[in-house]
Amino acid sequence: MANTAALIHETMGFWWTGFYRVADESHLALGPFQGPVACYSIGFGKGVCGTAWKREASVVVEDVEQFPGHIACSSASRSEIVVPLFDGEGKVRAVLDIDSDKLATFDDMDRRMLEIAMQLVAREIY
Repeated sequence: MANTAALIHETMGFWWTGFYRVADESHLALGPFQGPVACYSIGFGKGVCGTAWKREASVVVEDVEQFPGHIACSSASRSEIVVPLFDGEGKVRAVLDIDSDKLATFDDMDRRMLEIAMQLVAREIY
């Protein structure tokens, strides 16, 4: 996870790139990341990360200020994409969270490519 976050962050130059791991049924805990200090714990269904976990699906947000319940770890974050990582039984075990300091950075192609990449990462971890 640490190398994956570093690779994406350094290659693409995003504001924040990292993972949140499922700690228990109620919250995600901060995992390996690149970028400024981040929120440590995110509740199930809360913010973009918790929403992706609850939906068991990727979430692309063009403008975080328009996302109901957005958790602002940094006011510099303007758009976001969150992609879940599934274990072999189809259970969400973590999410990849990428923030950009620009609006509408992520699109459906980014979602599809990151989903493929996270399938490969999850296969190695879980």
